[in-house]
Amino acid sequence: MPPPLGGPADVTEVRPQDAWELSPSVALRPEPFGALAYHFGNRKLTFLKRPELVTLVRALGGAPDVGTALDVVGVPAKQRAGYLAALAALAGTDMIRRRAS
Repeated sequence: MPPPLGGPADVTEVRPQDAWELSPSVALRPEPFGALAYHFGNRKLTFLKRPELVTLVRALGGAPDVGTALDVVGVPAKQRAGYLAALAALAGTDMIRRRAS
C-alpha cells in the first residue's frame, strides 16, 4: 500500500508511474553545484549535488508522473535507477511528497 498522500513516509521506492511534487514546506536555493533544499517543518537541509536533479525535482509538480518528468528533463535510461533512488531519499525526508495523480 502506498504511503498517505501529502506526508512523509518510509519510502523505499519512487516509481515512474507515481505522481510526486516538491513539498510545500521546502525551499530550493540555487548553488553552483546544484541546490540546497531546506525543509521549514522538520529543519532538514539537503544538498542536491547535481543540477540535473534540481531540474527534475522542479519538474515533478508539472508532470503527470515521475516517468514523464524524467523524459522532460532528458534523463537517459541508464541513469534512471540512480535518479529514482535519489528521489526516494528525498521522499524519505519529506523534501518531495506523493500527490494525487
